[in-house]
Amino acid sequence: MYNKSLLSKNILAATVLSCGLSTQAAPAFQIERLEPANWWAGMQHPQLQLMLYGKDIAKLTPVLNYPGVNLTGVERSNNPNYLFVNLELAANVKPGDIALHFSLNGETVLSHSYPLLPRRDGSAERKGFSPSDVIYLLVPDRFANGTPANDNVHGMHEQANRNNEHGRHGGDLTGMQQALGYIADMGYTTIWPTPLTENNQNAYSYHGYAATDLYNIDARFGTNSQYRDFVAEANNKGIKVIQDIILNHIGNEHWWLKDLPDNNWLNNQEFLTGKPFIGTNHNRSTVQDPYASKIDSAQFTDGWFVDSMPDLNQRHPLLATYLIQNSIWWVEYANLSGIREDTYSYADKAFLSEWARRIMLEYPQFNIVGEEWSPNPLIVSYWQRGKQNKDGYVSHTPAMLDFPLYDALLKALNDDESWNGGWVGLYEMLSNDHIYAEPFNLVTFEGNHDTARIFSLLNEDMNLYRMAISYLLTMRGIPQMFYGTEIAMTSPKVRDDGKVRADFPGGWAGDKVNAFSGKGLNATQKSAQQLVKTLLNWRKSATAIHSGKLMHYAPDNGTYTYFRYNDSQTVMVVMNKQNQPVTLELARFNEALPQAKAATEVISGKRIKLDKQLTVPARGTLVLDIR
Repeated sequence: MYNKSLLSKNILAATVLSCGLSTQAAPAFQIERLEPANWWAGMQHPQLQLMLYGKDIAKLTPVLNYPGVNLTGVERSNNPNYLFVNLELAANVKPGDIALHFSLNGETVLSHSYPLLPRRDGSAERKGFSPSDVIYLLVPDRFANGTPANDNVHGMHEQANRNNEHGRHGGDLTGMQQALGYIADMGYTTIWPTPLTENNQNAYSYHGYAATDLYNIDARFGTNSQYRDFVAEANNKGIKVIQDIILNHIGNEHWWLKDLPDNNWLNNQEFLTGKPFIGTNHNRSTVQDPYASKIDSAQFTDGWFVDSMPDLNQRHPLLATYLIQNSIWWVEYANLSGIREDTYSYADKAFLSEWARRIMLEYPQFNIVGEEWSPNPLIVSYWQRGKQNKDGYVSHTPAMLDFPLYDALLKALNDDESWNGGWVGLYEMLSNDHIYAEPFNLVTFEGNHDTARIFSLLNEDMNLYRMAISYLLTMRGIPQMFYGTEIAMTSPKVRDDGKVRADFPGGWAGDKVNAFSGKGLNATQKSAQQLVKTLLNWRKSATAIHSGKLMHYAPDNGTYTYFRYNDSQTVMVVMNKQNQPVTLELARFNEALPQAKAATEVISGKRIKLDKQLTVPARGTLVLDIR
């Protein structure tokens, strides 16, 4: 891992040798960047490709002599300032410093010591996030500001201004680490921060999705070592960490843009020369559509999101290797438990298959979730590992975000009950699980950084909010909650990123409301927080929710009932949208309902008799733990 403070002049530690000539005559070769700056012994994939950047560095020829490491060749692009060095590492190679020497006309002119590090014990056996977890999604810039001194950093373009809802506010890794006690106490077991890598853009850089350096944490969040410490402290508290990774695009202030590695490093690279800009058409169905035109398919994957986000050409083999190694590097360096991959289907699909295969090769029990923003389960299921696709496409990505179920849940809660509206839409969407290879490994959610706040979408109806949260935390899949949902934060119903990603109250010194301590929260916010905390902490030991089976019953009389069960536990969930109590005949549920006389209602803690009938309160939710 290189120290960024040593890179302020863009020069890595390297030795320039005079080769018997005067200092003035010596070739002035320097390694300005070498990525990845280190690797590990004992990885499953034996090949490693180093990308070196420096003036005319492609003129050099590398040599090395290290037991268990073979130099298998070099590759050069159309840019003489890049050199790609291919190494092969033996399975039994020992950690140490590899002495790389570079020659010109037979004379050594440059040397570099390359670290080959030992892996952590059990690194390959690490377990990824699973249905036993609940993910807490947060936007670091908007969550908690633990170090105001790094709000503005010399050399970083955008300055902090908390009054600008579309600008940087100052949240950072220190604030996130200070909040770990709150997150653990609430009952979350996994954290997914939006991207933390450097986004040194002129404006709108806080969200992290326009990277300018893929190997460094943004200095306004902290340092790479601080990130590693944050993950370690989270792990100590029983919390896993997911990294948000973007393979599709970068920011237009990325250091590559000042000297692109090749003439086809980007899709539609000619946009940089003033040719007409063409954005992606967002027609994600074209990837699978047997009738799609090539022009539509190409525009979807190769079009840019916006002119400030250059689209990466993952078909370029050197770039593909770079991106794959970068993802693996972060997992190993920071000791991650998962990856969330942004704008999943916009990248080249053959590359996506190989990218996930390589990660899962190194970490067989790991988990990756892809973002395919479609309400159509046919489109989403295509990308999940194990799906037998008609076109023969093979995915190695274990999980996908369940946008279809999210969309169906919102409609079910907001629509009036009828023979084809309300609960029946959610019931029928769930019945589509037969098209997924691993439906229980889908990531379900109530909202995220790109959607309006669920409490607002439910018209600030606490009864509907209770149904949504109860459903999310008891249904099949891996639940994800957006920061602030636990205190019923609000936003406009239409997309408004700045307001959706509002500051978490209490994350800044002087905040009048503090959700971490409860100070200043109103009754609704306190009720929401207690609901979430109760369900999350109960869920930790609810094995029927983690790995149990699922049986649901067709909606009836404004109610929807389903069961999660295994040999030791049965959970019955009933939601009633009617404005009056509804009495259910329990004989209907004999197939799933054990012969028990009583259950604990999880939300209230009350004991409820289960005899012949069950009365569900008006607009009420019952989560019954039957053991």
